Amino acid sequence: MNPWQPNSPLGGLPFIKSAISKRESSYDKTGGNRDFWTVPVGETAIMADIRGSGCIKHIWMTIRCYDEMYLRKLVLEMYWDEDETPSVRVPLGDFFGIGHATCRHYMSLPLNITFGKRRGPKGPFSGSMNCFFSMPFGKSAKVQIVNQADKSVENLFFYIDYELYTEPMPNDVGRFHAQWRHENPCKEVRHKTELENPAPWELAGQNTSGEDNYIILDAEGQGQYVGCVLNIDNFDVSNQAFTWPGEGDDMIFIDGEEWPPSLHGTGTEDYFGCSWGFPSGEYDGPYHGISLGSDVQEHFGKWSLYRWHIEDPIRFSKSIKVTIEHGHANDQGNEYSSVAYWYQIGVHKPTEELEEVSRRLPRRWPEHGTWDR
Repeated sequence: MNPWQPNSPLGGLPFIKSAISKRESSYDKTGGNRDFWTVPVGETAIMADIRGSGCIKHIWMTIRCYDEMYLRKLVLEMYWDEDETPSVRVPLGDFFGIGHATCRHYMSLPLNITFGKRRGPKGPFSGSMNCFFSMPFGKSAKVQIVNQADKSVENLFFYIDYELYTEPMPNDVGRFHAQWRHENPCKEVRHKTELENPAPWELAGQNTSGEDNYIILDAEGQGQYVGCVLNIDNFDVSNQAFTWPGEGDDMIFIDGEEWPPSLHGTGTEDYFGCSWGFPSGEYDGPYHGISLGSDVQEHFGKWSLYRWHIEDPIRFSKSIKVTIEHGHANDQGNEYSSVAYWYQIGVHKPTEELEEVSRRLPRRWPEHGTWDR
């Protein structure tokens, strides 16, 4: 059986592939039990530097670092096939599904975090983070952590499980990508109305271009978008006509099309699989969920939402722009950040450097940074 051919997770298990199973890990190569690495401030730890063709199937890691906001300061990078720029460059906590430099326990199909109260008088400890996105490569793969925190990583434990193949990579196999974006704050669009006691949709005005939307992904090439994590800090509640930020429509523009795009939604809550606000609070489904919910109530505070397009990937031939309104027709000026995940063939757009550390930290903390919750 050609190892590159896809098969369903359970139904494909009886089919034997021609592959070699391998692992890179932090185990103690002396035979002892010091099974972790340390990463000094400003240093980069290369966790995997693989030669050959194959596919990363699973990444697990856990970290101890006494910089309180290390989950936004440490950066995860991945390079495929000797590319000089990474296909993945994302703050560590955001990549695994939760923003705002904090941590929670949640389970989804491709990503999850197991988390409990801290151990010992000092903290914080991260949860155990897992990724099951397949990450194919034709010549090489490099996975690394960049320590941009103010303190050393005292413990870096990790597994990177992968397969090596003798068959060459087919031309239609895409490389895995992840992109982090951030606006703090989004620029609000003011609207006027002559109506008395207008409904939200009447006060918001009209958006017939999508130009002011928050951009989750802007990619060029051929591929498929497979999901995102969206983080919202609704800090500007007192200055908003309506407190709820979740009515912003999702708009996905494919191959340079103009408004209205091929995929136009009805609201943020709807795109992320909810309705009538977020009445459930935090929940974790296999394809959509709320990995972080506000401690206040659904219209306030910090949120991390995820939506995976695993059964319904969104295809593009030349380009894709995944956007979402921030409030009704972009009438709210809150803090937004996100991670987009996608596969594409060929050369990707140059990967931008992240903002300097001070600019990418959450606006408010530690509303959700109480590690002993």
